[in-house]
Amino acid sequence: MKNLMSLIAMIFLTIGSFAQTQWKVDPNHSSLNFNISHSGISIVNGKFLDYTGNLTTDGEALNNADFDFTVKVKSVNTNVEDRDNHLRSADFFDVEKYPNMSFKSTKISATAKPNEYLLYGKLTIKDVTKDVVFNVNYGGTAKSAQGEKLGMKAETTINRFDYNINFDPAAAGVGKDVSIIVHLQFAKQ
Repeated sequence: MKNLMSLIAMIFLTIGSFAQTQWKVDPNHSSLNFNISHSGISIVNGKFLDYTGNLTTDGEALNNADFDFTVKVKSVNTNVEDRDNHLRSADFFDVEKYPNMSFKSTKISATAKPNEYLLYGKLTIKDVTKDVVFNVNYGGTAKSAQGEKLGMKAETTINRFDYNINFDPAAAGVGKDVSIIVHLQFAKQ
């Protein structure tokens, strides 16, 4: 009887592992963007150009999805070289000491609206890890000669001071709230 129970448990574990689908972010069809207030009168936008990301799905849509991202912070780009160099300095990201930022999901929940989810996870910047929640709009999947793709948009707002990005502590010139807008396309592995 014990052997039969072990066999049944192994079958369920095997079936469960086959139901999971692995995806890798396609950086040619994705973008990691941010917006921050400048002098209280305008918005500066930027993006990160070097990142990797993995997604594991279990079944349809994003139910039980698991996200894992790493961003090379030195790839920050606001289209102004002097500003980008300042962002890489110890005043902001201190890329020599903290070369990566990361996000690891902890859970995802469908909302009442179709194709919309709340993605919970841990965001780490400068070795500070905080809980964040992204609003996710699931775009669906598409198949082509290049394989199967999955698309989505995710948004959240963080307080930069929570991550020890303390330049301009009064936030008079550089705002404290950073909007993160991520457009993602994943390729099925």
